[in-house]
Amino acid sequence: MIPLDPVPRPLDHLALCGRSGDPALVMRDGTLDFTGLEAQVGTLAGWLAAQDLEPGDRVATWLPKTRIACLMPLAAARAGFVHVPINPLLKHLQVQHIISDSGARLLITQAARAKTLEADGVRIVTEELDLEGATLPPSDADPDALAALLYTSGSTGRPKGVMLSHANLWLGAISVAHYLRLGPADRVLGVLPLSFDYGQNQLFSTWAVGACVVPFDYLLPRDVYRAIERERITTLAGVPQLWTQLLDIDPQDIDTRSLKRITNSGGALTRRLIDGLRARFPRADIYPMYGLTEAFRSTYLEPSLVADHPDSIGRAIPFAEVMIVRPDGQRAAAGEPGELVHAGPLVAQGYWQDPERTAARFRPAPAWSQSGGMAVWSGDTAVADADGLLRFVGRDDEMIKSSGNRISPNEIEEAITAGGETSEAVAIGVPDERQGQAIVVVAKGDGSAEPALRERLRRDLPNFMQPARYIWLAELPRNANGKLDRAALRGVTS
Repeated sequence: MIPLDPVPRPLDHLALCGRSGDPALVMRDGTLDFTGLEAQVGTLAGWLAAQDLEPGDRVATWLPKTRIACLMPLAAARAGFVHVPINPLLKHLQVQHIISDSGARLLITQAARAKTLEADGVRIVTEELDLEGATLPPSDADPDALAALLYTSGSTGRPKGVMLSHANLWLGAISVAHYLRLGPADRVLGVLPLSFDYGQNQLFSTWAVGACVVPFDYLLPRDVYRAIERERITTLAGVPQLWTQLLDIDPQDIDTRSLKRITNSGGALTRRLIDGLRARFPRADIYPMYGLTEAFRSTYLEPSLVADHPDSIGRAIPFAEVMIVRPDGQRAAAGEPGELVHAGPLVAQGYWQDPERTAARFRPAPAWSQSGGMAVWSGDTAVADADGLLRFVGRDDEMIKSSGNRISPNEIEEAITAGGETSEAVAIGVPDERQGQAIVVVAKGDGSAEPALRERLRRDLPNFMQPARYIWLAELPRNANGKLDRAALRGVTS
C-alpha cells in the first residue's frame, strides 16, 4: 500500500513514479512503459513551450481517449500551463462556452471536431503534432500553482470551471491509491471521461503507484467485459449507468476473474446493484464513494462494510475532513441531518473568474474544524450514525416538500429499484395545490410493471412518500458525464 505522504509534488512527477520496463499506458497503437511515459510527457511539454504561450495560459483538449489526451494533464503542468480537458461528448456550443470562459489560448482536437467550432481568440491545432523538438525535464512547479480547470457538467446552468492546483491533484492521487490499495501489478480500465475528475484520477492514482492504465471508449457493455478479459483488468471504476448496463446482459463465457476492485461514484449504489455486482464479480471488492468536483472526493465505504451498510457513503478519505453541520453552524449529533462540509488540502481554489459563485460555495470552515481554512459547503444533506458512517440524504434543492414532510428523493428511488420492476428511477417534486409538492417518478421501462410496483410500495413506504404519478421512458436522459440529468427529467414532468 502506498504511504500517505502529505507533502505534494508537481503533478508531472507522476511520470517518474514507476519502474522502467513496467507498463504505464496501454493504447491501441502500443504500450508505453514508465521510461516512455516520462519521455513523451517531456517531449509534449517541450512542444507546448514552443507555442508562444505565457506561463499560466490555458491549454484545452477536446479529444477522445487518445495518447495526447492522456499525456496532456502532465505535459501542460510541466510546461507551466493550465490544462482544460473538454468532454468529447459535448457539442460545439458547449465547447465554445468553455473555450471562451477559460480564455484558452490553444485547443488540441481532431480535424472533424475543429470544423464545428467558431471560437475566436484561440489557436486550434489537430492532434497530428510534430513532436520532434526540445524536451522539458521534470518541473519544479509550486504545488499551490493552478494546474487544471475542470468544468462541471452544467446540468443546472452554464458549466463552471473548478480551479485545481498541483497539490489538489497530487494528494488526490495519493489518497485514492492508498485507500484502494493499488499496487504496481494493477491494471486499471479507464472507461470514464478524462474531463471528469473521477475519470482523470484513474490516470493519476494508477501512475502514483507505478501501475498501468488502459484507456477505453466502449460502444456496448459486452465490449467492457471483453476488455477486462483481454487486458487482465484488476480495477474498474464506473457510475451506476455502467453497472446497470453490465448487469443487463449475460457475459456468457467471458473470463472476468482478474477483476478484484470495483469503485462507484456519480450516483448511489442501490441494494439491487450491489447484489448484482457481487454475484457477477464475486472476486471483486466494491467501493462506494461520494464526491464533488469542488473537493475532488469526500468519502468512501470499506468493502467489508458494504453488505451491512448498503446505503452508506462511508467515512472521509485520507487528507479530507468531512463534517455534518447544522444550520446554526454547530456540529450535528449522530442521527441529526446537516449540510456536508468538506475541508482540507483537497479543496479546490474556487470557480474560475466567478467570485460570486465562489463566495457562495467556498466559505470558511466551522470554527471547530480541525483543518480550518476554506471549506466547500456542498449543499448536500447527510447524516452520520453513532459509528461515524455517513449516509447521503439529498441535495437541498432536490428535497421534496410534501404535506409538511421533507422527503429524500434518494429514499424513494432506492425503494422503487429494490424490487426489480425497473432498474432506474428518479423522484421529483412538482407543484401541487393541496400538498405543496406531489411526487412524480420518471422510470425506465414501458409501464407494464407499474401495478405491481404500486402495490409493493404501498407495503414498503409510508403514505406521504407514495408517488402520485409515473412517467415511463425507454432510456432516462443523462448529462455528458453519464449522470442522470435531473434538469432534463424535470422538463419531462411538466
